[in-house]
Amino acid sequence: MTSVSPVAILGVAAIVGIGVGAVTANIEDRSAKGSTERQVFALCHTGGGTNCVVDGDTVWLDGVKIRIADIDAPETHPPRCQREAALGNRATLRLQQLLNDGAFSVEAADRDEDRYGRKLRIITRRGQSLGAMLVSEGLARSWSGARRLWC
Repeated sequence: MTSVSPVAILGVAAIVGIGVGAVTANIEDRSAKGSTERQVFALCHTGGGTNCVVDGDTVWLDGVKIRIADIDAPETHPPRCQREAALGNRATLRLQQLLNDGAFSVEAADRDEDRYGRKLRIITRRGQSLGAMLVSEGLARSWSGARRLWC
């Protein structure tokens, strides 16, 4: 049986500790900047998810449910009428496409969470709001402080 000196154990522990600290600092630094690496988003109409789109204004990102704070998109589950269902499905697919188009930033909104516990964030790419892109394409409305009917 080979004996390992306490000095060698402390040396390995220090190296591992530095490595763990560097990884933690990198994650905190990236979170502070609000930017994400390119990720792949699936659809997830119900339940939790890692990286997926719930509807036109709600996503799961790294296990956190986010409500896009600067827009109101049509409801998809349940929609109140056929027009809302069709527009909501288009908004959902377009948001998925926008998120899958490359890296983006997640920025704080005026409040941290909504009444459902979702994080309120604005998602941007190169300074442009992805929510504003949905609005310009007629797939969402600018957030006015209250939901309005789509039917």
